[in-house]
Amino acid sequence: MDAGGGDHKRVVVVGGGFAGAKIAKLMQFDADVVLIDSKEYFEIPWVRNRSMVDPPFADRSLIQHTDYLSNATVVSSPAIGITQTEVLTAEGRTYGYDYLVIATGHVEPTPRSRKERLEQFKQENKSIKSSSSVLIIGGGRMGVELAGEIAVDYPEKKVTLVHEGSRLLQILGPKASEKALKWLTSKSVEVLLDQTIDLNSISKGDVDCRVFTTSAGRRITADCYFVCVGRPLGSSWLEDTILKDTLDKYGRLMVDDNLRVRGRYNIFAIGDITDIKEIKLGYLAFKQAEAAAKSIKLLMQGGEEEKIKKLAIYKAGPPLAFVSLGRRDAVGQLPCTTVSGYIPGLFKSRDLFVGWSRKEIGLKRDML
Repeated sequence: MDAGGGDHKRVVVVGGGFAGAKIAKLMQFDADVVLIDSKEYFEIPWVRNRSMVDPPFADRSLIQHTDYLSNATVVSSPAIGITQTEVLTAEGRTYGYDYLVIATGHVEPTPRSRKERLEQFKQENKSIKSSSSVLIIGGGRMGVELAGEIAVDYPEKKVTLVHEGSRLLQILGPKASEKALKWLTSKSVEVLLDQTIDLNSISKGDVDCRVFTTSAGRRITADCYFVCVGRPLGSSWLEDTILKDTLDKYGRLMVDDNLRVRGRYNIFAIGDITDIKEIKLGYLAFKQAEAAAKSIKLLMQGGEEEKIKKLAIYKAGPPLAFVSLGRRDAVGQLPCTTVSGYIPGLFKSRDLFVGWSRKEIGLKRDML
C-alpha cells in the first residue's frame, strides 16, 4: 500500500473532471494529494462537440493533469474499490487516505492518453466530413450543441436530431427549449421529438450508409450517427464498497450540507455524482470543490467538534445555463429570463469558456 509520508495528511481524489481537478489543485500544497483518474488528462467536456468539427480546437481543452498539478501524485488507473482507509485501483495498487473525495461524475468512453483523444476527434471529424447526412440521437445539451456545430460548419450536410422527450433541453425551462428548436430549424436541422431509436435494430442499407427506424416508424438514412444520450453515472464501482448504502436509487451519492457523504466524517463527494438538486454545470462543480477544500483544510487542523461548526455549507446554484448554438449564437437561461442569439453567444460560443476553465486550474487562458 502507498501510505504517503511526512506530517501532511493524505487526501485522495478519485476522478479528474471539473470537480476533481479543481480540488486537487486547491489542496496540493496543504496535503499529500493523490489524484486517481482513468485518464492522464483533464477534459473540458462541452468542448468535445466543437472539437469534432474543428479538431485543433481541442488542443487547449485537453490538459495533462501534471500540467496543473505540480505538487501532487497522479495515478492514471480507474478506482475499483474503497475501504475505511484505502482506495484500490485497477492496476492493483492501494492508496491510503486521511480524507477521500469522490468526483467520478459520469462514465465517458474516452481514451487514456491525450494523444489518443486528439486522434479520436480527428477520426470523428473525418467521419462528419465524408458524410452527406448525419443523425444525432438525443436532444439534451450535448445533442443540441453538436447539431448546432455541424449545421454551422457544414451547412451542406443533412442533420437529423431524434429526441425521446416532448421538448429539447429538458433540464432547462420550456422557453429555452423553444428557442433552441427555432434556431435549429432555421438552420435546416430536422428535429423529431417524442421518438427513440433502438440502436440494436439498426439495419444497413448499402456499404456507405445506415438506415435507422424510429419508434414512430420513421425511416432515416444517415451516413454517420452520434449517440448523445445514456451516459451512466460513475458510481457502479461503489456498489460493493462501504458506501453502497449511501447511493440513492439513481446511483448518486447522498451528501450533507458540507458535501460529506451521509454518515461519513472524512469522505466527501462533489460534482455530478452527488444528489444535490441543481443543474450539473462546470462552474458549480468548481464551487463545490472550493467548499469541500475549505472544509478539509479546517478538519486537518484538528479540534474536530469546534471545526465541524465552521465547515463550509454548500447551497445549490441558481438555474443559470448557456447552451451554444454554433460559433456565434447561444441560448442563455438566467434566473429571471431566457435569451437567445448573438448576445448570449458572446458569453459562451466563441471560446466555450475554455480560457476561464484554464484560469480556474491555474493555467494561462490562451484566448483565441
